[in-house]
Amino acid sequence: MSTGPNRILDDFAKLMTDAAGAAQGVRKEVETAFHAQAERWLNSMDLVKREEFDVVREMALKAREENDALQKRLEALEAQLSAQAK
Repeated sequence: MSTGPNRILDDFAKLMTDAAGAAQGVRKEVETAFHAQAERWLNSMDLVKREEFDVVREMALKAREENDALQKRLEALEAQLSAQAK
């Protein structure tokens, strides 16, 4: 068993180790609470996730391309009808 200044330093080192462990535990608890609160706040805002937005965006682009193709086909058919009517 150590005595004198060595014991004081050992006790101080143990105290600092315990304090660091407690601080880390508090930090983790605060982070968890913050993340939970932020998630609740974002969910209450009725926002869409990026993945959902990207899926809908791709669907809209595909629909636009299909509409353009159908428009060209319609114009070609109208031109054929117009030529046959003459």
